[in-house]
Amino acid sequence: MKTERTTPSRYANQRMHYDEATLYPILDEALFCTISYSHGGQPFSIPTAFVRKENKLYIHGSVGSHFLREIEKGIPVCISIMLTDDLVVAKSAFHHSVNFRSAIIFSNAEKIEEFESKANFFRELTEKIVPGSWHYLRPMRDSEVNKTMLLVFDISEASVKIRSGMPNNEDDEQNLPIWSGLIPIPSNRLTPVPDESSVNIPLPEHLKY
Repeated sequence: MKTERTTPSRYANQRMHYDEATLYPILDEALFCTISYSHGGQPFSIPTAFVRKENKLYIHGSVGSHFLREIEKGIPVCISIMLTDDLVVAKSAFHHSVNFRSAIIFSNAEKIEEFESKANFFRELTEKIVPGSWHYLRPMRDSEVNKTMLLVFDISEASVKIRSGMPNNEDDEQNLPIWSGLIPIPSNRLTPVPDESSVNIPLPEHLKY
């Protein structure tokens, strides 16, 4: 939704998007978000894992977390996500940039108490972070669900900003003998490294990237 808070001062027409078809894939690809809020006049910014389901964003943490206990009150928060695709190398330092896909969400937390909803969230988060692992792992205990707080945010007031393409070199720079272009910086999952208890356990299929 386009609001005063989701409208930037620069590139409002060239790079901004407000549709779910652009927003949701960014949220589903990103593993982490940063939640910012203010308490007692002091700003805080906390990174955390999350899951999107329909038009909601879910996070979790210890029931003793000061961060969660503060934002569960429903105070305003700003949630930010950024995926980087390329370093943009121009012929001048001034025009160096980054190709990125980012999202900003303004919302308020609601606490989810119902046990089955919390347990289902843990399955969805685990499958997002390490796909295929939920049924391989030791089942989650009821006590672990009860020790964890689940918060949900509506993501209706959100905006997406995207930068793509080559450097914006000045016209009088085009013939300079200076290389310019893109350096891709993809996020790849590499070969898993076992701990001491797993050196003799075959790597399960869902971890073979």
